[in-house]
Amino acid sequence: MTEHDKLKSAHSPAFKKQLTDRLSRIEGQVRGLRRLIDEDTYCDDVINQIASTQAALNGVARALLDSHLRSCVKHRIEAGDEQVFDELSTTLSRLIKR
Repeated sequence: MTEHDKLKSAHSPAFKKQLTDRLSRIEGQVRGLRRLIDEDTYCDDVINQIASTQAALNGVARALLDSHLRSCVKHRIEAGDEQVFDELSTTLSRLIKR
């Protein structure tokens, strides 16, 4: 069991619903992308839809990151857990790399 296995997020039901609703729309976008490919849709149109899907995923990541900073990270810093800085740095590097 890793250290992360012990940690849990405490999101409000409204925030969880917001995230899951957004992810459901993204799932629909991905299914639409598959359909565009199957239908031999013009490449530029497919690429534009891919960009739209990536932007939607980035929006979910931004919302989750904001919540993470305001809750999880804040609480861990208040508890004296400075390891959270390394974790946050790694997480931000992954997000920025995209």
